[in-house]
Amino acid sequence: MLTNEEKVLTIYADSRSSPTSPSEITPETPLENLNLNWREKDLPESERTKHVHRLHPYLGKFIPQLVEIFLRKYFKQSETVLDPFVGSGTTLVQANELGVNSIGYDISAFNVMLCQVKTAKYDVKQMRIEVLDILKKAKVSTHPYKIQGHLFESDRMEELENASKETIDQYLNEWFAPQALEELLTYRYLIENGSYKYKDLMRIILSRSARSARLTTHFDLDFPKRPQREPYWCHKHSRTCSPTQEAYKFLYRYSYDTIKRISDFANLRTNASVRVYHGDSRKMSMPAVDGVITSPPYVGLIDYHDQHAYSYRLLDLQENAKHEIGSASKGRNPRAVSQYKQDIVTVLSQALDVMPSGGPIIVVAHDRTELYPEIAQSLGVQTEATVKRHVNRRTGRRAGNFYESVFIWRKP
Repeated sequence: MLTNEEKVLTIYADSRSSPTSPSEITPETPLENLNLNWREKDLPESERTKHVHRLHPYLGKFIPQLVEIFLRKYFKQSETVLDPFVGSGTTLVQANELGVNSIGYDISAFNVMLCQVKTAKYDVKQMRIEVLDILKKAKVSTHPYKIQGHLFESDRMEELENASKETIDQYLNEWFAPQALEELLTYRYLIENGSYKYKDLMRIILSRSARSARLTTHFDLDFPKRPQREPYWCHKHSRTCSPTQEAYKFLYRYSYDTIKRISDFANLRTNASVRVYHGDSRKMSMPAVDGVITSPPYVGLIDYHDQHAYSYRLLDLQENAKHEIGSASKGRNPRAVSQYKQDIVTVLSQALDVMPSGGPIIVVAHDRTELYPEIAQSLGVQTEATVKRHVNRRTGRRAGNFYESVFIWRKP
């Protein structure tokens, strides 16, 4: 165990050495041997987004291979890892795959639903039957004259139309073409009024389809500022494109993709427990855990509720945006930064209270303003090492390289 007076080990991996393979890591692997600077050829997108990790787009998540490395080094099977900022559930999914129990908290209702869907145990055959059944009904309901021999009765069609009209709000009208909105609302109606076992899985398919079906440019799906209704020059495809007018093609595509991803993870899933709670981790009473792996929100960078605004409107989820820690809307002024540090300290203090002495806290952060050494000092933890990781890939039109820090702390 290090003392506070000992020199902190800061590791910058040699870019000429081979990147670390997560499967090779053991508790005895020296931190100095880690090279987390994966390039595209070392770690292609298909691996970074394997099985349920690409069940729904999520801005600001860390890659599963990074989590796997620190789970393998610091946690044993049957131990319990906590992620108090669970986000899209990367820590929980990877922990289950390795037989480590996990607990997650998030203030976002959408994030909690996504995590629960990713980590649920499925009857894969029944899941496939249900996903394809609702997909077929959605097509019949919105394209009644295009499917020979599958016409709904007129009163049934009228019921669907009335149900859709009653629930359209201004946001949905602004961001979706009429046909796309009709298809999304019909799918939602079928979820709510069907006798399906896996309704939340269908809600994630609906949300993912809605994200792609918005009236926006193809190259700006993360945070579009205004609806795009006219043809535009597309930076993604290098040609003139038109905003989408339909949603069914996305419902179809993501239904089959979801079936495959859930099936793939089912082959890897263990019986390790997964618990996900919707709540403010500054105030929650946490059960005993063995350690923490988390990537907290970055100060003043992302409005996490806003990136899924379409889901909150479409699924009628509870919004807690004003309680987000470090949201972009709060800015990066000195007052916001001070509040951010206080909030992170509060959350991690809660975790320390339920951890054993010597338990690890692994924090992944793009700490360009060097807040986390101050946070560590406020917590009174012992710093074992800081591993620097060169990130040289960005998605969409966001460009540029940066360094991400992995802070490794121990409870005294």
